[in-house]
Amino acid sequence: MSHSQENALEPKKLIIFLDCGDTIIDEGTEIRDEHDIVIQADIIPGADIMVKTLAERGYTLAIVADGYAQSFKNILTQNGLYDYFETMVYSETVKAFKPSPRMFKAAIGALDLSEQDCSRIIMVGNNLSRDIKGANQMGITSVFLSWTPRYPKQHADDSEKPDYIINKPTELIELVEKLNQQLA
Repeated sequence: MSHSQENALEPKKLIIFLDCGDTIIDEGTEIRDEHDIVIQADIIPGADIMVKTLAERGYTLAIVADGYAQSFKNILTQNGLYDYFETMVYSETVKAFKPSPRMFKAAIGALDLSEQDCSRIIMVGNNLSRDIKGANQMGITSVFLSWTPRYPKQHADDSEKPDYIINKPTELIELVEKLNQQLA
């Protein structure tokens, strides 16, 4: 095994929380059944590459998303991404919506981390008032994916101001590597 391969398999310090809608899945392509469960949806260009690359490089990935568990199971399985996530936290099971700290605490707990670990977690999402605000109030590094036309791109106040902005999913790979190195 070459040194670079060995390096890729070492557990990484940085932990990645990802939203799903308009972060991995294109909300504009969602098809829902009569119970509002998403039964089919397409991936944002490059989001599959982002998820697979980060997982293959040894990063711990978690979904932290508002919605129904079955919706995410359907669309992530369909797009071949379900098994790349260490844990998945949904508003349906937590009974809270982002920016509630309960969503983030549930993911931290599921990964056997503590709130002391917040400084090495990033939250990537498309919604300033939910993903970014929620991460910021927990002391989690916030990364705004500004890909979608469906949500505001301007933060309403400082609580919604992202630490980093990326324009497409694949830009996350380089950012993650840089942030992980800073932790080393």
